[in-house]
Amino acid sequence: MIFKPLKQIPILILFLLFTIQNVYALKLKIATLSPEGSMWMEKMRDGAKQVAKETDNRVTFKFYPGGVMGNDKAVLRKIRIGQLHGGAVVAGSLSQFFPSNQIYAQPLKFKNLDEVDYVRKYMDQYIIDGLDNAGFVVFGLMGGGFAYIMSKAPVETVQDLRKQKVWIPDNDKISQASIKAFGISPIPLPIADVRTSLQSGLINTIATSPVGAIVLQWHTQIKYVTNIPLIYLHAVLAIEKKKFLKINEDDRIIITQVMTKALKEIDIKNREDDIKAIEALKNRGITFIRPSKEALLGWKETGEIASAKMIDSGVLPQEIVDQMDEHLSDFHSSTKLTND
Repeated sequence: MIFKPLKQIPILILFLLFTIQNVYALKLKIATLSPEGSMWMEKMRDGAKQVAKETDNRVTFKFYPGGVMGNDKAVLRKIRIGQLHGGAVVAGSLSQFFPSNQIYAQPLKFKNLDEVDYVRKYMDQYIIDGLDNAGFVVFGLMGGGFAYIMSKAPVETVQDLRKQKVWIPDNDKISQASIKAFGISPIPLPIADVRTSLQSGLINTIATSPVGAIVLQWHTQIKYVTNIPLIYLHAVLAIEKKKFLKINEDDRIIITQVMTKALKEIDIKNREDDIKAIEALKNRGITFIRPSKEALLGWKETGEIASAKMIDSGVLPQEIVDQMDEHLSDFHSSTKLTND
């Protein structure tokens, strides 16, 4: 009889092992505006499944897609109070923590994606490191393509734009300051309110990528696209750094490797989808306006003023802008040599 309790020891050990394993398990709660079923969600979910498998479920992800946790501003607030651990958000929403992550958002800085690709090889790490220092772990940038001016009335010149009711994200103070250089008083609104505001006439002009316009159904409310690349957009999957560092180092390495690969796939696929989205907008009967040479000069001059204001206000360090301009100059020089 005295040996009978010993039979319970293996069960007790299994219980303790199970309990210890679950103590160290961590579920990362991630919110995003990307709708369920979108390519973004598919790629992130695939990455999350692989992380769970490779960490033996010590790290899992719980996604809140489609804006169910609110806009980016609400998501960041919930991250601060610990309700969420991270979010897939547009770069502008993180500018309050690291303003220089808007280095690519200088108006009309890029003419094409070849320029972007060259500059990103040298400048992406600067943004990643800056966000890390600001308290967010990110796994690379997800390019969103160029934002174009999309409107209900034709916009060819800067003067035309000044007559419109222009929307801007309510949590992007830097872009608000930048667009004011165009002589515009923008109307800040949450992304979730844009479609209904276009329908009601509260706004009649937006700036977004072709993919963004279609995914968010904004394209149903516009008739014209001004065919000049206004700014280059990017987004990140950002996880609160303190929470991330609570994960053991081996698992952090797995998460970083897996999610970096997943987000790179999104980055590549975004470009393919952007090309298709442009064709979809044209097939819908939306008119693409190519400004005249004189109008383009006006856009370029105003864009340079906006960039200068971003520097003068301290948003962008002069030396970082100079670095970016140097990379652009190197690209143009190498391209010229190749063509010659």
